[in-house]
Formats: sequence, C-alpha cells, structure tokens
Amino acid sequence: MTALVLPTLDLYESWAACVADYEPGMTHGSGMWNLPEALQTDTDRDTCEALVALLRRLGREVPGTIVPSDYWWITDGADVIGFLAIRHRLNDWLLNEGGHIGYSVRPSRRREGHASRALGLALARSRELGIDRALVTCDDDNVGSARTIESQGGVLEDVRGVKRRYWIEL
Repeated sequence: MTALVLPTLDLYESWAACVADYEPGMTHGSGMWNLPEALQTDTDRDTCEALVALLRRLGREVPGTIVPSDYWWITDGADVIGFLAIRHRLNDWLLNEGGHIGYSVRPSRRREGHASRALGLALARSRELGIDRALVTCDDDNVGSARTIESQGGVLEDVRGVKRRYWIEL
C-alpha cells in the first residue's frame, strides 16, 4: 500500500536502492539538492543520515529564498519507492516551475498507481497546511505525470517554457 513516511535512517538500505534506480539528478522531490554538491549522488549511510537531519529542518521557516517544505519518502510496505516534497508557499521560481508539490517514483516501480496515490496523500496534507489551491507542475513531454496530476483534479492553466502548470482546488 502506498504511503508517505518521514525520512528515517531505519529505511537506509531501501533508500539507497531507490536512489540507485534513478539517473543522477532525477530524484525529484528528494531534497538531495539541499546537500553539498559532492554528496548529492552519494548513497552511503552517512549521507543518508545527513539528508534525513537536513530534511527535518527544512519544514521550518528558513532565511533566504528557500520556502518551508515537508519532505516525504513514498513507500510500499518497507520499500522506499520514491520521493515527495510539499512546499508551504510559492516563491517566484516555484510559481513558474516547481509548484507546491514535487514528486517522483523510482523507474522500476512506475505505472503501478503509486504516483497518483502519493499525490492524493500530499493534497490531503497540503489542505492541513492551509493551502486551498495547490500548484503542481510537470515537464510538457511527461505524459505520465500529466495524467497523474489530472487524475487528482488538476486543471491545466498554461505551459510556461517546458512546464505544464496545473491547479488543484483543495
């Protein structure tokens, strides 16, 4: 059953296998880009521990341009199968490119309905955060993600550059 769980070192081996399933830099929603560049592709236990600690801190207000965000691991039982981030508000970049919710499911577990279920869970959490209208984006050529967003009530507003921008009323 698809679930969202807070990142935890208890799932280290499954997390490392999940990250290894992606092409480098394609782990959307993972938060790994917040690590120092040299660690962004590492899957050793120390990197996972640093990532877990960092992601827990990012849910709070932080100075600068980073908006508070909740980071979740998408799981199926004890298996980490993807990543999801919920941004509490939008800055200019998120309004045009990233949206309130970013997610990805590892390549070997796609087309099983996990993305739709995870997005549905994220929308419920967004409602709890007081977001009444969520922006979710995907690449214009990502037909699977567009269908996922539409299955959860996404209404296409426009395409800006290579990004399709959908709004979902909560």
